[in-house]
Amino acid sequence: MEKPAKTDHPIHDLLSKRWSPRAFAPKPIEPAKLKSLFEAARWAPSSYNEQPWAFLVATKDQPAEFAKLLQCLIEFNQGWAKEAYLLIIAVGHLNFEKNAKPNRHHFHDIGLAMANFSVQATADGLSVHQMAGILPDKVRELYALPADWDAITGTAVGYAGDPATLNEQLREREMEERTRKPAASFVFTGAWGKASPIVG
Repeated sequence: MEKPAKTDHPIHDLLSKRWSPRAFAPKPIEPAKLKSLFEAARWAPSSYNEQPWAFLVATKDQPAEFAKLLQCLIEFNQGWAKEAYLLIIAVGHLNFEKNAKPNRHHFHDIGLAMANFSVQATADGLSVHQMAGILPDKVRELYALPADWDAITGTAVGYAGDPATLNEQLREREMEERTRKPAASFVFTGAWGKASPIVG
């Protein structure tokens, strides 16, 4: 199922086509595509080129590892994400490697890496659903995270499936029209809340 964005201005097709389904098909992701996803993330920009990200991953081909990682999601997300082929927990380095000082940009940089990942996935015909609903303490417990690393988000990846496989509540959400705030509500010039003529 495709749900291209109804944009106010032209954007690249890969950005328009990207959306976050919860229905996944029981189909493996080809090894070459898996490598390309993480290569795309690898080449994301980051502050001082620190690349403050790491990814805990498991595929359906590794049932024990998949079940372990699935435990790190909140129960609601486990219910649908268990059908994805690939599960990921993105982990962020809280400090700069070069001087051990706090890196307040690590969240931003992980977001850039996952944005690259998502665009590559869309180009390869895959679907990505990122989740805030994870259990950071469970991640730390199960994977023995170092003290200066923290679990940030979860991600389910696979080929999009049939929304009919979801329960009624999720099926309705899957079929909803995609919406976004207008650019004028968050692009300002001159003063806070004053819409910029750039987007007017």
